[in-house]
Amino acid sequence: MVPQEIVTLLQVFLFPGFLFLFCLAFFSDWMDRKLVAKFQNRYGPLYTGPKGILQPVADFFKLLAKEDIIPIAADKTVFSVVPMLVLALSMTPLFLIPMIDYSALIWFEGDLIVIMFITTLVIVAMFMGAWASTNRFSTIGGMRVGLQMLGYEIPMTIAMIGPAISSKSLSVSGIVQSQAVGIWYVITQPLGFAVALICLLAHLQRVPFDVPEAESEIVAGWLVEFSGKKLALLKLSKNFELVLAGSLLVSLFLGGPLGFWLPHPSVYFFLKLIVCIFILSNLRALFARFRIDQVLEGAWKYLTPLALLQIILVVI
Repeated sequence: MVPQEIVTLLQVFLFPGFLFLFCLAFFSDWMDRKLVAKFQNRYGPLYTGPKGILQPVADFFKLLAKEDIIPIAADKTVFSVVPMLVLALSMTPLFLIPMIDYSALIWFEGDLIVIMFITTLVIVAMFMGAWASTNRFSTIGGMRVGLQMLGYEIPMTIAMIGPAISSKSLSVSGIVQSQAVGIWYVITQPLGFAVALICLLAHLQRVPFDVPEAESEIVAGWLVEFSGKKLALLKLSKNFELVLAGSLLVSLFLGGPLGFWLPHPSVYFFLKLIVCIFILSNLRALFARFRIDQVLEGAWKYLTPLALLQIILVVI
């Protein structure tokens, strides 16, 4: 028998821990780029690895080798710490998601609140990085990051609380386990699923909610001064956030790794994750960019009332 301590270490560092999450992040990036390219009648990643699947890895190491420039007027400490902080904050919630079993690697009552809190800290860290850059485009992008968060944060939180109320648990693992004896919450809470999907798209700052990085207006927004290793870490963080967004939709509304015929629960989880990434990529390719005032108006006038309506229906 393998000691439990060894098993735990293997889970943390190999599967479903750090190494596996890095591979999953790169795979999600490749899939997203490939899907958007197909939707736009392009090829996408093609040559590096089979069907270009190793292109995200090649891009990551290429950025690591690039020159790392820090603006003279920047707050060097904050500017240098933010990429590592964003990466750590983006990766941490994934350990609270049940991927290979009905319970996560780390779980406790209230971990859903912790995940929501960490996603908010990611936005705060992005704003700090933009402000520390002392670049006018970065500053505008950082302000847009904060404003957009004020729009989608409330309806996203309300939408995610719906499954928690139905399951009488504030743990993601508890919500998944409650769907094992009932039905998936996407069936009973379709409004909540739709609102959560849209809000997570805004959290990812993807089209049509990419106004904080609008290249046609503010170059690359809050990212404009980051280069080399720092940009590589921030790009990797976005991949982790994409995985987290899909994983939250799968766990809260689609039953997590629950299934019937396939040999292992993790297979179901990853199939559902692929479906969620497909939806997110489809929306990214389908719409044009919203203005920041349209984002706020849509979130406050439409998404928040719909999320509240879903909560009322759940309580009733």
